[in-house]
Amino acid sequence: MRYVICSGGQLGDWALAELREGDVLVGADRGALFLVDRGFSPDMALGDFDSVSAGELMRIRTGSRRFEACDPIAKDWTDTEMALRWVLAQQDPKLDEVVLLGVLGSRWDHSLANIHLLRVLLEAGVRGRIVDETNELHLVDGSMPLTLARTRHTYVSLLPLSLEVTGITLNGFQYPLLDATLTIGQSLGISNVLLEQTGTIRLRDGLLLAIQSMD
Repeated sequence: MRYVICSGGQLGDWALAELREGDVLVGADRGALFLVDRGFSPDMALGDFDSVSAGELMRIRTGSRRFEACDPIAKDWTDTEMALRWVLAQQDPKLDEVVLLGVLGSRWDHSLANIHLLRVLLEAGVRGRIVDETNELHLVDGSMPLTLARTRHTYVSLLPLSLEVTGITLNGFQYPLLDATLTIGQSLGISNVLLEQTGTIRLRDGLLLAIQSMD
């Protein structure tokens, strides 16, 4: 089962293509408004809702199956992290993937913090994926390989999210790697290309961010 979190970053009609029947929809702050205004009923809408008007807040409240608001000052987490923690707190045995939409934007502090949330999912044993209009982001560790399918995205770039990532092996790519090491500050992993319909990324130790991008 997939849980899809819509947050208040950059969203557009492209995001609708990511929604499937049977998804559990979670709206974080203005992301809940995006869902409601397009005819969806979020299974949960939560956040401080400091980015919506009183009228928009009423539309969210009446259009959502569940609603939780918090004080915008007396909280420790961003709205997106609150949504993710709510998902994990459900302890749903059918949960196998969380897709995050609207978590990237002009606020790079929020964008980077949301990318780091992929580690929370990885540690929980749940696949996580961040999607925006031109990119898909995945996080890989040594526990299991990541298989990427050839999609509309032309490039696959690999960036360490830990100081060092060791034992990187790529199969199905134009530029293969075998037991390679990447450290923060290197650009060796930028702009690789899938040659096969799928490609596999394996590593021994560390955290590796895999970004599929359109030109």
